Amino acid sequence: MKFLQKLGKSLMLPVATLPICGILMGIGYLLCPGTMQGFAEGYTLSVAEQIGYYLVKAGGAVIDNMAILFAIGVGVGMSEDNDGTGGLAALVSWLMITNLLSTANVSVIRTLTEDATLAFDKIQNPFIGIIAGIIGALCYNRFKSTKLPDWLSFFSGKRCVAIVAGVVSIIVSVVLLFVWPIVFTGLVMLGEGIANLGAFGAGLYAFFNRLLIPFGLHHALNNVFWFDTIGLGDLTHFWAGDTSADVTWSLGMYMSGFFPCMMFGVPGAALAMVHTAKPGKKQAAIGLVASAAIAAFVCGVTEPFEFGFMFLAPALYLVYAILYGIFSVVTTLVGFRAGFSFSAGATDLLFSASLPAAQNTWMIIPLGIAAFIIFYVVFRFAIVKFDLKTPGREDDDQEAEKKVVLSNDNFTEVAKIILEGVGGKENVTSIDNCITRLRLEIKDYTKVDEKKIKSAGVAGVIRPGKTSVQVIVGTKVQFVADEFKKLCK
Repeated sequence: MKFLQKLGKSLMLPVATLPICGILMGIGYLLCPGTMQGFAEGYTLSVAEQIGYYLVKAGGAVIDNMAILFAIGVGVGMSEDNDGTGGLAALVSWLMITNLLSTANVSVIRTLTEDATLAFDKIQNPFIGIIAGIIGALCYNRFKSTKLPDWLSFFSGKRCVAIVAGVVSIIVSVVLLFVWPIVFTGLVMLGEGIANLGAFGAGLYAFFNRLLIPFGLHHALNNVFWFDTIGLGDLTHFWAGDTSADVTWSLGMYMSGFFPCMMFGVPGAALAMVHTAKPGKKQAAIGLVASAAIAAFVCGVTEPFEFGFMFLAPALYLVYAILYGIFSVVTTLVGFRAGFSFSAGATDLLFSASLPAAQNTWMIIPLGIAAFIIFYVVFRFAIVKFDLKTPGREDDDQEAEKKVVLSNDNFTEVAKIILEGVGGKENVTSIDNCITRLRLEIKDYTKVDEKKIKSAGVAGVIRPGKTSVQVIVGTKVQFVADEFKKLCK
């Protein structure tokens, strides 16, 4: 559980870049809708379109490379001391794995089936990024203090971390060489089965699409339903100007259900998070989810919203995916049809409404109102009922702890007293801190002297388990943590 919590916290670092990207892309698509649909040969962009085009590309530069940001963010966030060496090692791991498992390189050493080719074409995904980040962090934590013989001493310590990460990545790549096509093909087979279930299948697809977002594996399902992987191609046929008479299914059924959820459901869920945030943290919650809700409505970019809570409250994310499934079934049955070339936002809805396959697009109003209300009610009930840690409700930075005033501004002296109180540096195995607390992992809990720790002027001591000690320092905890780490070296 601690591993997953730290992983979730690490992912928040790259996720924090998403809201601004979503806003840039939303504005860009409004100014230059041709970015989605392409430009006719010889077409000259107006000044507004040029600005829009660059804004779209600026936002896309980050969103399209989230896998790399995940690798670096996890590498730094899960490394002891949050050292950048872990991030560098993670980047080395990412480059190694994605290069070794690229279709071009894999095809040299083995004959690839069509399914395996498709799998390795999609190797640069967030799931692989997270794996690379974990490899980088674990290699840093394990080998950062490695001492090599004198003739190799230049590569001792932190300099050997990236080297070890590269070796480990080769081993992992060998495993993935055989495992990844199986995982990817399994998802494609799942998609083929879902495609035979009509409206219920559309709901299952939407559910699994959202559920697989954290791992980047939704691309496998998308290839089945949106493109001509198994003869469907809902997206390609829709934008080609076809109608349901030209295909064997109700054209647009695998895209339509996302519109009410992204345009109205996400803002409803975001409002629930704001309303349930702690009194002193509502502004922080608004800052995180409001821009994400705007991005979802305008251009269907939901990652800023989803990654903002999926690791804080995974059970709520499961409910979120279920709601997508339900609305996809409903939209299929009531005959609302719309398509997207990028994602299910207002921009795509506007420009797909004129295509032959579009039907009853006016129904986005009643469907959207229903989605907003249902998402809001479900999210608010779940957050309050089960005390879920959505943005603005985290325990780490309680307002009371923020107001703690350290009685001694000699941070070195405070750190020395705390270190003595936890049994010396020999008894400390891990050092971390949040906004207000110094978080320590120890070997022997019997050596902890709470009175001694409190004599440093801290606000309190919490002991969540036999090997954990949390010292409430207040907002100056970073300075104390830095001195504490120096003393433990």
